[in-house]
Amino acid sequence: MSIPDLIDIGSNLAHASFDADRDAVIARARAAGISRQIVTGPDLPGSEDAARLASSRPGVLWSTVGVHPHYASGFGAAQRAQMESLLRLPQVVAVGECGLDYCRNFSPRGAQVDAFVAQLEIAVACRKPLFLHQREAHADFVAVLRDFAPRIARGVAHCFTDGARELEDYLALGLSIGITGWICDERRGAHLRGLVGMIPSDRLMIETDAPYLLPRDLSPRPKSRRNEPMYLAHVAQTVAQARGEDLRELAAATTANAETFFGLAPDGATA
Repeated sequence: MSIPDLIDIGSNLAHASFDADRDAVIARARAAGISRQIVTGPDLPGSEDAARLASSRPGVLWSTVGVHPHYASGFGAAQRAQMESLLRLPQVVAVGECGLDYCRNFSPRGAQVDAFVAQLEIAVACRKPLFLHQREAHADFVAVLRDFAPRIARGVAHCFTDGARELEDYLALGLSIGITGWICDERRGAHLRGLVGMIPSDRLMIETDAPYLLPRDLSPRPKSRRNEPMYLAHVAQTVAQARGEDLRELAAATTANAETFFGLAPDGATA
């Protein structure tokens, strides 16, 4: 299935699992209609890799710079300065992935909050949008965001998997919502099919989070469990069906939203 001009707003294309065939992965995505990707920066070394990769594919790839809550320990002045330097690069279009993750607590909660606040301050200062992560930390996440909401340019709740209350809170904060192949999981993501219709059409975006979150209902299923950006077309189809919308209209809307959110011109340049 090919839909022209989809944008994957969250692919971990700099991940080591793509080292052997990254060019082929990008080519398969483009053949499936995924013309552009935002490469996620998971930590500072990974953000440098993402920015370097994006610079090698102008008009096709852009990147984010951030520190995921798993890596929040030790975030300080040096890391902040490094982030601010990377954010001056023209291919870097957002701050993140940043937020709170109390599911595994790989970093202490206090360190997570401190790193999140610091990255929000950076986003406010540079007027970049936010690529946000939250898992089992909704109350604290929303409390921190509310303090910054009047000053934040834009934010997207990356890989939304929560329920109606969380969705309502995010929409009230003015956030956009990123939907992944989680919606294709009949065990854990079925509830999303009933929720995506609540998302205003101008605040919906789609992503793969590749190489993670391979859609469970792909047929035939790939031999590898690795997700790829080319499967964004399948995610788009599932979201369109759940919203009762025409697939091409859904694709056009999510692409336009991503262009506006990340400041991308329709011709593939950075606006």
